[in-house]
Amino acid sequence: MISLDGVMQAPGGPGEDTSGGFKFGGWTASYGDEEFGRIVMEELKPADYLLGRKTFDIFAGYWPHHADFWPGINDGTKYVLSKTLEKSDWKNTVFLKSPADIRKLKGSEGADIQIWGSSELIHLLLQNDLVDELRLKIYPVILGEGKKLFDNGAMPAAFTLTESHVTSKGVIIAAYKRAGEVVTGEVGM
Repeated sequence: MISLDGVMQAPGGPGEDTSGGFKFGGWTASYGDEEFGRIVMEELKPADYLLGRKTFDIFAGYWPHHADFWPGINDGTKYVLSKTLEKSDWKNTVFLKSPADIRKLKGSEGADIQIWGSSELIHLLLQNDLVDELRLKIYPVILGEGKKLFDNGAMPAAFTLTESHVTSKGVIIAAYKRAGEVVTGEVGM
């Protein structure tokens, strides 16, 4: 979930992530509609998850008690990149220490791995060329501040649009698959 200016911080509620004095928590709330709900429910199919430590803390405090909305969240493996955490009471949690651990996981057999939130982790994955697909929900709002999806450290990469929807409230839901290197050229008439 990102704003037009790339902010992904605290889309779900005012208390979700106020770091840096962020005051727009819950900025996605007014954009829900039936189509958006249908698409999101499709994305909540059982999977494994890769989370940064801060997002894991938020998820671990909420989802174990609200799995009726997200079937499978407690059963899927939660891979957490953390330099400090080593154990959790949330079942099926595995801690990773480095991008090398993520690369090894990426090369293994198993379920698809989804990343929700985790801005610092996404930056690390983009810097290390570890992103195969982006599933973006782009909201028609500019927030002007907050944690951004992209920073200046992302490796150049081309993507191809594989799916898109526009909801009645103007949210663009788009899926992009990795398509190799960036191709440059000259735009001519």
